[in-house]
Amino acid sequence: MKALVLALLPVVALAAPPPTPRRVSALLIPMDQGAEGITVKLETYMNEALEQFSGFTVKKPEELFGMPPDDEAQASLKRGSKGLEESLAAYEARDYEDAERKLRATLKELQGAVGAMSACTELCEATALYAAVLYLRGDTEEAKLHIIDLMALNPTFELSTKRYNKDFIALRASVATSRSSALRGSATVKSRPLGARVYLDGEFQGYTPMTLGPMQVGKHMLKLSRPGFRQHGQIIEVTPDDAEVTAELNPTTNYKKYDAQLDKVAGELVKTTPSQAAVSMGKALSIDRGLLGTVKDLGPNGTELVVGFFDLRDGKKLASRRLVLQGDEYGMEKAEMSRLVNYLVNNGLGGGEKKTKAADPLDNRHGMEEWNAEDQGGRRTVTEKKKNGDPLDGVNGTEDW
Repeated sequence: MKALVLALLPVVALAAPPPTPRRVSALLIPMDQGAEGITVKLETYMNEALEQFSGFTVKKPEELFGMPPDDEAQASLKRGSKGLEESLAAYEARDYEDAERKLRATLKELQGAVGAMSACTELCEATALYAAVLYLRGDTEEAKLHIIDLMALNPTFELSTKRYNKDFIALRASVATSRSSALRGSATVKSRPLGARVYLDGEFQGYTPMTLGPMQVGKHMLKLSRPGFRQHGQIIEVTPDDAEVTAELNPTTNYKKYDAQLDKVAGELVKTTPSQAAVSMGKALSIDRGLLGTVKDLGPNGTELVVGFFDLRDGKKLASRRLVLQGDEYGMEKAEMSRLVNYLVNNGLGGGEKKTKAADPLDNRHGMEEWNAEDQGGRRTVTEKKKNGDPLDGVNGTEDW
């Protein structure tokens, strides 16, 4: 009998399910259009802070709602890449008329493929090749215009000496020092909804609405992405006159379902009783806990956040806090979000879960602790100082005032 029990023990051990990491995410609800532009940025900062805690699996909004590429842009990129290969073959065969014809079609495809590109690799190569073909066919002024576009897209793009002759490379050098290349312009970028991440020529710039520039005149790659929406890309033409771009973002099916619940969730977040709307949302998104809150634009008085740390399995609020942000000078918003997350998780878990040690010695402190140092009776707790023999101790010179 003992042998039978011992033989069964390993089977029981193997059948036990492994511990499941707690799935968590930060989700903020904008209460007005002014708050819409800052929500994604604050969610990003909060999720980065959540990743500093052990025992959590952070589910970012792009994982919850998706952020698919533009299907048409993907198809254009595929056609453009093939066209570039054919154009290069015609160029190397010195059939410049055929190469020019193919490159015109290739550039059109690649300029429509920005939403599927993370860098200017194919577009820059096609632009350089087209400028070289125009130069070889005697259209030097038109070639210069495309060289300016190339420099705007990628100022450090290198021309291969094996592919391009020295006269064309010298032309590129002369354009780089010309008056035209010194011209600058800017572009104001907006989106519907606001708060999309903005990438210019593959480099992250900020969140809509924002003004890009000053930057070199010519063509630039603009790409917008927002969790729960299809990625958007386009070529913008920058001139010395200010330009304005507004992009309509298309939501995913998952985001539409989430958006339909927001009014009900927002109405229950401030309540102390369990939020059934939060429970339903947690089940739909497959997350166990969440930092859920509302964001409100207070105009010149800043931005108000009311955030709670919720157990989404039963809707219980574990901790909550309200704060007002006064802008992002010196990158303070990221630091504020880190302190907010640390406060909510530490108080919500009550020390029951291992946490990583913060490197900031002022972590979870906002500089007003002594102002609010009141006991539960509503009176300020004062620490009595011992006399040290200094006759001016405790005197600040304003007593008579």
